[in-house]
Amino acid sequence: MTPSGRRPGERLVRSYVVTDGRSHPSRNTLDLVTLLIAALGRPLAGLGPEKRRLMELCRPGALSLAEVAGHLELPVSVTKVLVADLMDSGHLVTRTPIPSAGPPSGTRVLQEVLDGLRSRL
Repeated sequence: MTPSGRRPGERLVRSYVVTDGRSHPSRNTLDLVTLLIAALGRPLAGLGPEKRRLMELCRPGALSLAEVAGHLELPVSVTKVLVADLMDSGHLVTRTPIPSAGPPSGTRVLQEVLDGLRSRL
């Protein structure tokens, strides 16, 4: 415990205060790997400290929702509420990450080679 009676790492403001008492985001499309990108030219005036910090984190480039939650030291559920609010106000744009391309299946490649050879004969 610290001299103020708090545990190290314990937040001064409770999560329900940060989210205005809401426990669910206005959108159900957010995932841990959703990329967050700050919209250019949007004023930060009027945003609470957590939302302002979130915007500052995303301004240099895209970060995943999980990364932002880690930097803010907030639960992912709380971060989702904040992100949804910033999306609704036009401050944030989200992108789903590009799935990695896996190697083609061996059977499909062989079938394509066989089809190509047949078309030449």
